[in-house]
Amino acid sequence: MKRTSRDIRTSNRYQVLRQFIAHSPASRQELAAATGLSSATVATLVGELVELGLVTEVGFVDSGGGRPRGLVALNTEGGALVGVDIAETYVHVELFDLGLNVVARSEERVRPGARGPEEVVALVVAGVHAVTAELADGHRVLGVGVSVPGQVDREGGLSVYAPNWDWHDVPLLDALSGQLAHPLYLDNPLHACTAAELWFGAARGRSDAVVVNLGTGVGAGLALGGALHRGVSNSAGEWGHTTLVLDGRRCHCGGRGCVETYVGAPGIMRSLRELHPDSALSRSGDDQTAAIDALARAVADGDPVAVATLGHTARYLGAALANLVNLLNPEVIILSSWVAARLGEPLLDAVREAVARHALRRPLAATEIVLSPIPTDPVCLGAATFALEGALTHVRTPLARSRR
Repeated sequence: MKRTSRDIRTSNRYQVLRQFIAHSPASRQELAAATGLSSATVATLVGELVELGLVTEVGFVDSGGGRPRGLVALNTEGGALVGVDIAETYVHVELFDLGLNVVARSEERVRPGARGPEEVVALVVAGVHAVTAELADGHRVLGVGVSVPGQVDREGGLSVYAPNWDWHDVPLLDALSGQLAHPLYLDNPLHACTAAELWFGAARGRSDAVVVNLGTGVGAGLALGGALHRGVSNSAGEWGHTTLVLDGRRCHCGGRGCVETYVGAPGIMRSLRELHPDSALSRSGDDQTAAIDALARAVADGDPVAVATLGHTARYLGAALANLVNLLNPEVIILSSWVAARLGEPLLDAVREAVARHALRRPLAATEIVLSPIPTDPVCLGAATFALEGALTHVRTPLARSRR
């Protein structure tokens, strides 16, 4: 699509504000050098952000002989953002200030029999109300970013296909907008995790990165050329539904042998039951979080069944990651989401060994495999950045209105 002048202005505004979040306070000259924009463009954009109350003048700094340079800082109280992580087993909501620091959190469990759109919408609404109740009087919510698993139509606000829930073309944003008064922005966890890593994580400053989301579902968010890659229909990253084992396990998507069926939380639990049916770990029930937590503790204690199950999972995961190494030649592969966080370093070490057995030597030598360093929920954080981007897209400053 051809970019309009408004698209370019929004992108530049977003770039400048993102630089403020990373390095505040800053002078206009420093912002121009960091963003590659002209001094005149930066001066105009900073003026707009000041008018919007998102940044504020904070003083001057010596310029080394010339006139002192004015310093501008992020106004962390100039607005709030909400990130919503809808997962198969929970709805996690976080409130952020404008510096993307967490202010409040809420989590609701998704009961196994209550995964219809109405039940999930109710959990999201409850979570958003809970965290925004923490706001001081006069603080405004600039937007709510909502992440839902599966394929998403961002413009139409649809959950196009969520295989683990068998959702098809669910008008999620319409359902939420009837109960939430804030601007709403929809995407999926693959893109949200990748945005979070580009802003604050292991993909920051990298040109090409893959963010592997390991949870109930599995996918791979792509950052190519330093930017989030969505694909032509916002569906890029469905690596979890590529075939790993020909005629293998049945997947919720209708296929067989998908990556997700071997390295997602249900797949790990199934492997444990198949390989070690007599182990106490195999009798953890259907609570995925409890099962993975128990497995992680048992691995730390050196339990042979747990160690063998971890190795079995890493073998499949390593082969699937090697495909990404050979295909994309990324600088870094980041293991993200709750399964990766709980299994941690033991999983990382085993995966690195497995990838080395399958990947081509030259691309592997250029690829680092790491755990996500983001301490908070990366999906909520990424969803909040989508809300910020959306807010900057739709806002019109008094200065812009006067020019118009």
